[in-house]
Amino acid sequence: MNTHMKTQRGTSVRKPARFTVAALAPLLAAVGCTSVGPDYKAPVAAVPAEWRAAGDPAFSQQSTEISEWWRYLDDPVLDRLVERAIQQGPDLREAFARLREARALREVAGAERFPSLDVDASYQRRGESERTSAGAPVSNSSLYAAGLDASWEIDLWGRIQRSVEAADADLGASVEDSRAVALAVAAETAVNYVELRAFQRRVAIAHRNVDLQEQTLALVQARFDAGLVGERDVAQAATNVGITRSRVPALETGWRAAEHRLAVLLGRAPGELAADLEGMRAIPVPPVEVAVGVPADLVRKRPDVRRAERLLAAEHARIGVATGDLYPRLALFGSLGLAADDASDLFRSGSDVFGIGPSIRWKLFDGARLRRRVEAQSARAEQALVRWERTVLTALEETENAMTAFVHDHTRRHSIREAADQARRAVELSQFEYQEGVSDFQAVLDSQRALAQLEDELAQIEAAITTNLVALYKALGGG
Repeated sequence: MNTHMKTQRGTSVRKPARFTVAALAPLLAAVGCTSVGPDYKAPVAAVPAEWRAAGDPAFSQQSTEISEWWRYLDDPVLDRLVERAIQQGPDLREAFARLREARALREVAGAERFPSLDVDASYQRRGESERTSAGAPVSNSSLYAAGLDASWEIDLWGRIQRSVEAADADLGASVEDSRAVALAVAAETAVNYVELRAFQRRVAIAHRNVDLQEQTLALVQARFDAGLVGERDVAQAATNVGITRSRVPALETGWRAAEHRLAVLLGRAPGELAADLEGMRAIPVPPVEVAVGVPADLVRKRPDVRRAERLLAAEHARIGVATGDLYPRLALFGSLGLAADDASDLFRSGSDVFGIGPSIRWKLFDGARLRRRVEAQSARAEQALVRWERTVLTALEETENAMTAFVHDHTRRHSIREAADQARRAVELSQFEYQEGVSDFQAVLDSQRALAQLEDELAQIEAAITTNLVALYKALGGG
Protein backbone atom coordinates (compact mmCIF):
# COMPACT_ATOMS: atom_id res chain seq x y z
CA MET A 1 0.00 0.00 0.00
CA ASN A 2 1.32 3.43 -0.85
CA THR A 3 -0.09 5.99 1.61
CA HIS A 4 1.27 9.36 2.62
CA MET A 5 0.19 11.66 5.45
CA LYS A 6 -0.34 15.32 4.59
CA THR A 7 -0.22 17.70 7.59
CA GLN A 8 -2.88 20.39 7.55
CA ARG A 9 -1.98 24.02 8.09
CA GLY A 10 -4.06 25.88 10.67
CA THR A 11 -5.21 25.45 14.23
CA SER A 12 -8.81 24.39 13.73
CA VAL A 13 -9.69 20.72 14.32
CA ARG A 14 -11.96 18.97 11.85
CA LYS A 15 -14.21 16.18 13.09
CA PRO A 16 -13.45 12.84 11.39
CA ALA A 17 -15.90 11.21 9.06
CA ARG A 18 -17.95 8.39 10.52
CA PHE A 19 -15.83 5.51 9.35
CA THR A 20 -15.11 2.32 11.21
CA VAL A 21 -13.16 -0.82 10.40
CA ALA A 22 -16.39 -2.73 10.88
CA ALA A 23 -17.48 -1.44 7.49
CA LEU A 24 -14.70 -3.52 5.96
CA ALA A 25 -15.54 -6.67 7.92
CA PRO A 26 -16.62 -8.70 4.87
CA LEU A 27 -13.34 -7.94 3.11
CA LEU A 28 -11.14 -8.46 6.18
CA ALA A 29 -12.78 -11.84 6.76
CA ALA A 30 -11.36 -12.96 3.44
CA VAL A 31 -7.78 -12.24 4.50
CA GLY A 32 -5.87 -15.50 4.83
CA CYS A 33 -8.68 -17.47 3.23
CA THR A 34 -7.90 -16.67 -0.39
CA SER A 35 -4.63 -17.07 -2.28
CA VAL A 36 -4.74 -16.51 -6.01
CA GLY A 37 -2.76 -18.74 -8.30
CA PRO A 38 -2.30 -22.52 -8.22
CA ASP A 39 -1.19 -24.22 -5.01
CA TYR A 40 2.24 -25.81 -5.27
CA LYS A 41 2.72 -29.56 -5.12
CA ALA A 42 6.24 -30.96 -5.19
CA PRO A 43 6.92 -33.07 -8.29
CA VAL A 44 7.59 -36.80 -8.01
CA ALA A 45 10.67 -38.08 -9.80
CA ALA A 46 10.33 -41.14 -12.01
CA VAL A 47 13.46 -43.07 -11.00
CA PRO A 48 14.28 -46.78 -11.31
CA ALA A 49 13.81 -49.06 -8.32
CA GLU A 50 17.51 -49.94 -8.12
CA TRP A 51 20.85 -49.11 -9.67
CA ARG A 52 22.04 -50.94 -12.73
CA ALA A 53 25.17 -52.11 -10.87
CA ALA A 54 23.25 -52.93 -7.69
CA GLY A 55 24.12 -56.62 -7.95
CA ASP A 56 27.86 -56.01 -7.74
CA PRO A 57 29.36 -57.05 -4.36
CA ALA A 58 31.16 -53.69 -4.14
CA PHE A 59 27.84 -51.94 -3.47
CA SER A 60 25.18 -52.19 -0.83
CA GLN A 61 21.65 -50.90 -1.33
CA GLN A 62 21.51 -50.03 2.34
CA SER A 63 20.80 -46.33 2.86
CA THR A 64 23.35 -44.78 5.17
CA GLU A 65 24.49 -41.35 6.28
CA ILE A 66 27.35 -40.10 4.12
CA SER A 67 27.52 -36.47 5.21
CA GLU A 68 31.23 -36.91 6.07
CA TRP A 69 32.10 -39.48 3.43
CA TRP A 70 35.79 -38.53 3.33
CA ARG A 71 36.26 -40.16 6.75
CA TYR A 72 35.64 -43.55 5.13
CA LEU A 73 39.05 -43.15 3.44
CA ASP A 74 40.70 -43.30 6.86
CA ASP A 75 43.29 -40.57 6.29
CA PRO A 76 43.57 -38.01 9.13
CA VAL A 77 45.46 -35.54 6.93
CA LEU A 78 42.62 -35.57 4.40
CA ASP A 79 40.09 -35.14 7.22
CA ARG A 80 41.84 -31.97 8.40
CA LEU A 81 42.17 -30.57 4.88
CA VAL A 82 38.48 -31.04 4.07
CA GLU A 83 37.36 -29.48 7.34
CA ARG A 84 39.61 -26.47 6.79
CA ALA A 85 38.44 -26.08 3.18
CA ILE A 86 34.81 -26.03 4.31
CA GLN A 87 35.50 -23.57 7.12
CA GLN A 88 37.98 -21.24 5.41
CA GLY A 89 37.69 -21.71 1.64
CA PRO A 90 36.74 -18.69 -0.49
CA ASP A 91 34.07 -20.64 -2.39
CA LEU A 92 32.18 -21.39 0.82
CA ARG A 93 32.56 -17.84 2.13
CA GLU A 94 31.00 -16.55 -1.09
CA ALA A 95 28.18 -19.10 -0.89
CA PHE A 96 27.45 -18.16 2.72
CA ALA A 97 27.31 -14.47 1.73
CA ARG A 98 24.69 -15.37 -0.91
CA LEU A 99 22.79 -17.26 1.76
CA ARG A 100 22.77 -14.21 4.05
CA GLU A 101 21.49 -12.14 1.13
CA ALA A 102 18.63 -14.59 0.54
CA ARG A 103 17.71 -14.53 4.23
CA ALA A 104 17.60 -10.75 4.24
CA LEU A 105 15.40 -10.68 1.13
CA ARG A 106 13.08 -13.19 2.77
CA GLU A 107 12.63 -10.80 5.70
CA VAL A 108 11.94 -7.96 3.27
CA ALA A 109 9.20 -9.98 1.59
CA GLY A 110 7.70 -11.00 4.93
CA ALA A 111 7.57 -7.41 6.15
CA GLU A 112 4.98 -6.56 3.48
CA ARG A 113 2.35 -8.42 5.51
CA PHE A 114 2.56 -5.91 8.35
CA PRO A 115 1.68 -2.21 8.64
CA SER A 116 4.37 0.35 8.03
CA LEU A 117 4.92 3.35 10.29
CA ASP A 118 6.80 6.53 9.37
CA VAL A 119 7.80 9.40 11.62
CA ASP A 120 8.44 12.86 10.21
CA ALA A 121 9.05 16.40 11.40
CA SER A 122 9.42 19.55 9.33
CA TYR A 123 9.74 23.31 9.37
CA GLN A 124 8.77 25.51 6.43
CA ARG A 125 9.15 29.27 5.93
CA ARG A 126 6.86 30.39 3.16
CA GLY A 127 6.21 33.64 1.40
CA GLU A 128 2.99 34.37 -0.52
CA SER A 129 2.47 36.90 -3.26
CA GLU A 130 0.65 40.01 -2.02
CA ARG A 131 -1.04 40.17 -5.41
CA THR A 132 -3.15 37.08 -4.71
CA SER A 133 -5.84 36.30 -2.21
CA ALA A 134 -3.57 33.73 -0.56
CA GLY A 135 -0.99 36.38 0.17
CA ALA A 136 -3.25 38.99 1.81
CA PRO A 137 -3.15 40.27 4.43
CA VAL A 138 0.09 38.41 5.46
CA SER A 139 2.75 37.77 2.85
CA ASN A 140 5.07 35.52 4.91
CA SER A 141 4.37 32.63 7.30
CA SER A 142 5.99 29.71 9.11
CA LEU A 143 4.74 26.16 9.57
CA TYR A 144 5.99 23.69 12.16
CA ALA A 145 4.79 20.08 11.80
CA ALA A 146 5.43 16.65 13.29
CA GLY A 147 3.52 13.41 12.92
CA LEU A 148 3.15 9.72 12.21
CA ASP A 149 2.10 7.95 9.01
CA ALA A 150 0.73 4.41 9.09
CA SER A 151 -0.26 2.22 6.16
CA TRP A 152 -1.33 -1.39 5.70
CA GLU A 153 -2.22 -3.30 2.59
CA ILE A 154 -4.96 -5.87 3.21
CA ASP A 155 -3.84 -9.03 1.42
CA LEU A 156 -7.32 -9.93 0.18
CA TRP A 157 -6.21 -12.20 -2.64
CA GLY A 158 -3.02 -13.67 -1.15
CA ARG A 159 -0.67 -11.79 -3.46
CA ILE A 160 1.68 -10.91 -0.62
CA GLN A 161 1.41 -14.42 0.77
CA ARG A 162 2.51 -15.82 -2.59
CA SER A 163 5.38 -13.37 -2.61
CA VAL A 164 6.48 -14.63 0.80
CA GLU A 165 6.20 -18.22 -0.44
CA ALA A 166 8.46 -17.35 -3.36
CA ALA A 167 10.99 -15.74 -1.01
CA ASP A 168 10.88 -18.80 1.24
CA ALA A 169 11.57 -21.04 -1.73
CA ASP A 170 14.42 -18.78 -2.92
CA LEU A 171 15.92 -18.98 0.55
CA GLY A 172 15.65 -22.77 0.46
CA ALA A 173 17.38 -22.79 -2.93
CA SER A 174 20.18 -20.64 -1.52
CA VAL A 175 20.61 -23.08 1.37
CA GLU A 176 20.90 -25.99 -1.07
CA ASP A 177 23.30 -23.96 -3.21
CA SER A 178 25.55 -23.55 -0.16
CA ARG A 179 25.37 -27.29 0.46
CA ALA A 180 26.21 -28.00 -3.17
CA VAL A 181 29.25 -25.71 -2.95
CA ALA A 182 30.35 -27.39 0.28
CA LEU A 183 30.03 -30.81 -1.37
CA ALA A 184 31.97 -29.66 -4.44
CA VAL A 185 34.74 -28.14 -2.28
CA ALA A 186 35.04 -31.31 -0.19
CA ALA A 187 35.16 -33.47 -3.32
CA GLU A 188 37.72 -31.26 -5.07
CA THR A 189 39.88 -31.22 -1.94
CA ALA A 190 39.78 -35.02 -1.76
CA VAL A 191 40.52 -35.44 -5.46
CA ASN A 192 43.53 -33.12 -5.35
CA TYR A 193 44.80 -34.81 -2.21
CA VAL A 194 44.56 -38.22 -3.90
CA GLU A 195 46.34 -36.84 -6.96
CA LEU A 196 49.10 -35.42 -4.77
CA ARG A 197 49.67 -38.78 -3.06
CA ALA A 198 49.56 -40.53 -6.43
CA PHE A 199 52.18 -38.20 -7.88
CA GLN A 200 54.36 -38.71 -4.80
CA ARG A 201 54.14 -42.46 -5.28
CA ARG A 202 54.84 -42.23 -9.00
CA VAL A 203 57.91 -40.10 -8.30
CA ALA A 204 59.13 -42.72 -5.82
CA ILE A 205 58.49 -45.48 -8.37
CA ALA A 206 60.41 -43.56 -11.03
CA HIS A 207 63.37 -43.04 -8.67
CA ARG A 208 63.32 -46.73 -7.76
CA ASN A 209 63.37 -47.77 -11.41
CA VAL A 210 66.14 -45.30 -12.15
CA ASP A 211 68.19 -46.95 -9.37
CA LEU A 212 67.46 -50.38 -10.80
CA GLN A 213 68.42 -49.32 -14.31
CA GLU A 214 71.59 -47.59 -13.07
CA GLN A 215 72.61 -50.85 -11.42
CA THR A 216 72.05 -52.57 -14.73
CA LEU A 217 74.06 -49.86 -16.49
CA ALA A 218 76.93 -50.40 -14.06
CA LEU A 219 76.79 -54.14 -14.71
CA VAL A 220 76.83 -53.65 -18.48
CA GLN A 221 79.68 -51.14 -18.20
CA ALA A 222 81.70 -53.65 -16.21
CA ARG A 223 81.08 -56.37 -18.80
CA PHE A 224 82.02 -53.93 -21.56
CA ASP A 225 85.26 -53.03 -19.76
CA ALA A 226 85.97 -56.75 -19.51
CA GLY A 227 85.39 -57.11 -23.24
CA LEU A 228 82.39 -59.39 -22.81
CA VAL A 229 79.79 -57.17 -24.56
CA GLY A 230 79.77 -54.48 -27.16
CA GLU A 231 79.33 -50.73 -26.72
CA ARG A 232 75.75 -50.95 -27.99
CA ASP A 233 74.61 -52.61 -24.75
CA VAL A 234 76.11 -49.73 -22.75
CA ALA A 235 74.37 -47.14 -24.92
CA GLN A 236 71.04 -48.94 -24.64
CA ALA A 237 71.33 -49.18 -20.85
CA ALA A 238 72.22 -45.48 -20.59
CA THR A 239 69.26 -44.61 -22.84
CA ASN A 240 66.94 -46.58 -20.59
CA VAL A 241 68.17 -44.69 -17.53
CA GLY A 242 67.75 -41.31 -19.27
CA ILE A 243 64.19 -42.04 -20.40
CA THR A 244 63.07 -43.08 -16.93
CA ARG A 245 64.84 -40.16 -15.23
CA SER A 246 63.20 -37.70 -17.65
CA ARG A 247 59.77 -38.59 -16.27
CA VAL A 248 60.58 -37.36 -12.76
CA PRO A 249 60.34 -33.57 -13.40
CA ALA A 250 56.92 -33.88 -15.05
CA LEU A 251 55.66 -35.97 -12.14
CA GLU A 252 57.03 -33.48 -9.60
CA THR A 253 55.27 -30.69 -11.50
CA GLY A 254 51.96 -32.51 -11.08
CA TRP A 255 52.75 -33.04 -7.41
CA ARG A 256 53.33 -29.33 -6.81
CA ALA A 257 50.29 -28.32 -8.86
CA ALA A 258 48.05 -30.52 -6.67
CA GLU A 259 49.65 -29.06 -3.54
CA HIS A 260 49.10 -25.50 -4.76
CA ARG A 261 45.49 -26.23 -5.68
CA LEU A 262 44.85 -27.59 -2.20
CA ALA A 263 46.23 -24.39 -0.70
CA VAL A 264 43.90 -22.24 -2.80
CA LEU A 265 40.91 -24.40 -1.84
CA LEU A 266 41.76 -23.69 1.80
CA GLY A 267 42.09 -19.96 1.14
CA ARG A 268 45.87 -20.02 1.47
CA ALA A 269 48.64 -18.89 -0.84
CA PRO A 270 50.30 -21.61 -2.97
CA GLY A 271 53.16 -23.16 -1.07
CA GLU A 272 51.78 -22.54 2.42
CA LEU A 273 50.68 -26.17 2.78
CA ALA A 274 54.12 -27.63 2.11
CA ALA A 275 54.70 -28.35 5.80
CA ASP A 276 51.27 -29.96 6.20
CA LEU A 277 51.88 -32.31 3.28
CA GLU A 278 55.50 -33.24 4.02
CA GLY A 279 56.33 -36.92 4.00
CA MET A 280 55.10 -39.74 1.85
CA ARG A 281 51.71 -41.23 2.65
CA ALA A 282 49.84 -43.99 0.89
CA ILE A 283 47.04 -43.26 -1.55
CA PRO A 284 43.79 -43.38 0.49
CA VAL A 285 42.16 -46.79 0.13
CA PRO A 286 38.37 -46.98 -0.38
CA PRO A 287 36.22 -49.22 1.82
CA VAL A 288 35.52 -52.78 0.71
CA GLU A 289 31.78 -52.13 0.35
CA VAL A 290 30.07 -48.84 -0.51
CA ALA A 291 26.51 -48.14 0.65
CA VAL A 292 24.76 -46.49 -2.32
CA GLY A 293 21.12 -46.89 -1.27
CA VAL A 294 18.47 -46.76 -3.99
CA PRO A 295 17.85 -44.14 -6.71
CA ALA A 296 14.97 -42.62 -4.74
CA ASP A 297 17.49 -41.56 -2.06
CA LEU A 298 19.25 -39.45 -4.69
CA VAL A 299 16.32 -37.05 -5.05
CA ARG A 300 16.20 -36.64 -1.29
CA LYS A 301 19.93 -36.09 -0.72
CA ARG A 302 21.46 -34.31 -3.70
CA PRO A 303 21.61 -30.57 -3.07
CA ASP A 304 21.42 -29.63 -6.75
CA VAL A 305 18.18 -31.63 -7.14
CA ARG A 306 16.76 -30.07 -3.99
CA ARG A 307 17.85 -26.62 -5.17
CA ALA A 308 16.12 -27.14 -8.54
CA GLU A 309 12.93 -28.17 -6.71
CA ARG A 310 13.03 -25.04 -4.52
CA LEU A 311 13.52 -22.82 -7.57
CA LEU A 312 10.51 -24.55 -9.15
CA ALA A 313 8.46 -23.78 -6.02
CA ALA A 314 9.53 -20.12 -6.19
CA GLU A 315 8.51 -19.74 -9.83
CA HIS A 316 5.21 -21.49 -9.06
CA ALA A 317 4.48 -19.06 -6.22
CA ARG A 318 5.19 -16.10 -8.50
CA ILE A 319 2.27 -17.17 -10.67
CA GLY A 320 0.08 -16.17 -7.72
CA VAL A 321 1.93 -12.86 -7.38
CA ALA A 322 1.30 -12.08 -11.04
CA THR A 323 -2.34 -13.21 -10.76
CA GLY A 324 -2.86 -10.95 -7.74
CA ASP A 325 -2.15 -7.90 -9.89
CA LEU A 326 -5.38 -8.63 -11.77
CA TYR A 327 -7.43 -7.81 -8.68
CA PRO A 328 -7.97 -4.57 -6.77
CA ARG A 329 -5.72 -3.73 -3.83
CA LEU A 330 -7.26 -2.50 -0.59
CA ALA A 331 -5.25 -0.45 1.85
CA LEU A 332 -5.85 1.30 5.14
CA PHE A 333 -4.04 4.47 6.00
CA GLY A 334 -3.88 6.74 8.96
CA SER A 335 -1.98 9.79 10.11
CA LEU A 336 -1.65 11.66 13.37
CA GLY A 337 0.36 14.82 13.85
CA LEU A 338 0.80 18.36 15.08
CA ALA A 339 0.94 21.59 13.07
CA ALA A 340 1.28 25.26 14.06
CA ASP A 341 2.50 28.56 12.69
CA ASP A 342 4.62 29.11 15.80
CA ALA A 343 6.91 26.57 17.44
CA SER A 344 5.60 27.48 20.91
CA ASP A 345 2.07 26.50 19.81
CA LEU A 346 3.05 23.10 18.37
CA PHE A 347 2.20 21.14 21.53
CA ARG A 348 -0.77 23.25 22.65
CA SER A 349 -4.37 22.14 22.45
CA GLY A 350 -5.90 22.47 19.03
CA SER A 351 -2.69 21.90 17.04
CA ASP A 352 -3.39 18.23 16.30
CA VAL A 353 -4.18 16.99 12.79
CA PHE A 354 -5.18 13.49 11.71
CA GLY A 355 -6.52 11.42 8.87
CA ILE A 356 -7.83 7.90 8.47
CA GLY A 357 -9.46 5.96 5.69
CA PRO A 358 -9.29 3.20 3.11
CA SER A 359 -7.99 3.27 -0.43
CA ILE A 360 -8.60 0.97 -3.38
CA ARG A 361 -6.35 0.71 -6.42
CA TRP A 362 -7.24 -1.38 -9.42
CA LYS A 363 -5.47 -1.47 -12.77
CA LEU A 364 -8.79 -1.79 -14.49
CA PHE A 365 -7.67 -1.19 -18.06
CA ASP A 366 -4.40 -3.18 -17.88
CA GLY A 367 -6.09 -6.58 -17.75
CA ALA A 368 -4.74 -7.85 -21.06
CA ARG A 369 -1.16 -6.90 -20.22
CA LEU A 370 -1.41 -8.39 -16.72
CA ARG A 371 -2.85 -11.64 -18.04
CA ARG A 372 0.10 -11.94 -20.43
CA ARG A 373 2.37 -11.56 -17.41
CA VAL A 374 0.58 -14.44 -15.73
CA GLU A 375 1.08 -16.55 -18.85
CA ALA A 376 4.76 -15.61 -18.99
CA GLN A 377 5.23 -16.56 -15.35
CA SER A 378 3.44 -19.87 -15.93
CA ALA A 379 5.92 -20.53 -18.75
CA ARG A 380 8.82 -19.76 -16.37
CA ALA A 381 7.42 -22.28 -13.90
CA GLU A 382 7.23 -24.87 -16.68
CA GLN A 383 10.87 -24.17 -17.57
CA ALA A 384 11.83 -24.65 -13.93
CA LEU A 385 10.05 -28.01 -13.94
CA VAL A 386 12.00 -29.09 -17.02
CA ARG A 387 15.26 -27.97 -15.36
CA TRP A 388 14.38 -30.02 -12.27
CA GLU A 389 13.66 -33.10 -14.40
CA ARG A 390 16.96 -32.63 -16.26
CA THR A 391 18.82 -32.25 -12.95
CA VAL A 392 17.35 -35.54 -11.71
CA LEU A 393 18.37 -37.32 -14.93
CA THR A 394 21.87 -35.85 -14.75
CA ALA A 395 22.18 -37.00 -11.14
CA LEU A 396 21.19 -40.53 -12.14
CA GLU A 397 23.67 -40.47 -15.03
CA GLU A 398 26.56 -39.25 -12.86
CA THR A 399 25.88 -41.88 -10.23
CA GLU A 400 25.64 -44.75 -12.70
CA ASN A 401 28.84 -43.60 -14.43
CA ALA A 402 30.72 -43.34 -11.12
CA MET A 403 29.56 -46.81 -10.06
CA THR A 404 30.56 -48.31 -13.40
CA ALA A 405 34.01 -46.68 -13.33
CA PHE A 406 34.54 -47.77 -9.73
CA VAL A 407 33.79 -51.42 -10.53
CA HIS A 408 35.72 -51.58 -13.80
CA ASP A 409 38.80 -49.87 -12.38
CA HIS A 410 38.83 -52.46 -9.58
CA THR A 411 38.96 -55.18 -12.24
CA ARG A 412 41.67 -53.32 -14.17
CA ARG A 413 43.76 -52.85 -11.03
CA HIS A 414 43.71 -56.60 -10.40
CA SER A 415 45.01 -57.26 -13.91
CA ILE A 416 47.72 -54.60 -13.72
CA ARG A 417 48.85 -55.81 -10.30
CA GLU A 418 49.28 -59.36 -11.62
CA ALA A 419 51.13 -58.05 -14.67
CA ALA A 420 53.46 -55.96 -12.49
CA ASP A 421 54.28 -59.02 -10.35
CA GLN A 422 55.17 -60.96 -13.47
CA ALA A 423 57.22 -58.03 -14.79
CA ARG A 424 59.36 -58.05 -11.62
CA ARG A 425 59.96 -61.75 -12.07
CA ALA A 426 60.82 -61.16 -15.73
CA VAL A 427 63.41 -58.53 -14.77
CA GLU A 428 65.10 -60.95 -12.36
CA LEU A 429 65.16 -63.78 -14.89
CA SER A 430 66.35 -61.62 -17.80
CA GLN A 431 69.20 -60.19 -15.74
CA PHE A 432 70.27 -63.65 -14.60
CA GLU A 433 70.12 -65.05 -18.12
CA TYR A 434 72.03 -62.04 -19.48
CA GLN A 435 74.80 -62.51 -16.92
CA GLU A 436 74.96 -66.18 -17.78
CA GLY A 437 75.09 -65.37 -21.48
CA VAL A 438 71.87 -67.23 -22.22
CA SER A 439 69.96 -64.19 -23.61
CA ASP A 440 70.88 -60.83 -25.07
CA PHE A 441 70.55 -57.43 -23.42
CA GLN A 442 67.35 -56.54 -25.27
CA ALA A 443 65.37 -58.89 -23.00
CA VAL A 444 66.67 -56.99 -19.95
CA LEU A 445 65.71 -53.64 -21.47
CA ASP A 446 62.22 -54.81 -22.42
CA SER A 447 61.49 -56.28 -19.00
CA GLN A 448 62.71 -53.18 -17.16
CA ARG A 449 60.67 -50.87 -19.36
CA ALA A 450 57.58 -53.00 -18.86
CA LEU A 451 58.09 -52.99 -15.09
CA ALA A 452 58.47 -49.21 -14.93
CA GLN A 453 55.35 -48.70 -17.02
CA LEU A 454 53.21 -51.22 -15.10
CA GLU A 455 54.19 -49.90 -11.68
CA ASP A 456 53.35 -46.37 -12.80
CA GLU A 457 49.99 -47.54 -14.20
CA LEU A 458 49.26 -49.38 -10.95
CA ALA A 459 49.74 -46.16 -8.97
CA GLN A 460 47.48 -44.31 -11.41
CA ILE A 461 44.71 -46.91 -11.31
CA GLU A 462 44.71 -47.04 -7.51
CA ALA A 463 44.34 -43.25 -7.45
CA ALA A 464 41.59 -43.50 -10.07
CA ILE A 465 39.64 -45.97 -7.92
CA THR A 466 39.66 -43.59 -4.95
CA THR A 467 38.85 -40.65 -7.24
CA ASN A 468 35.91 -42.60 -8.65
CA LEU A 469 34.71 -43.25 -5.11
CA VAL A 470 34.86 -39.51 -4.39
CA ALA A 471 32.85 -38.89 -7.56
CA LEU A 472 30.36 -41.54 -6.44
CA TYR A 473 29.88 -39.99 -3.01
CA LYS A 474 29.46 -36.60 -4.65
CA ALA A 475 26.94 -38.01 -7.10
CA LEU A 476 25.00 -39.58 -4.23
CA GLY A 477 24.71 -36.16 -2.59
CA GLY A 478 27.03 -36.74 0.36
CA GLY A 479 28.40 -33.68 2.10
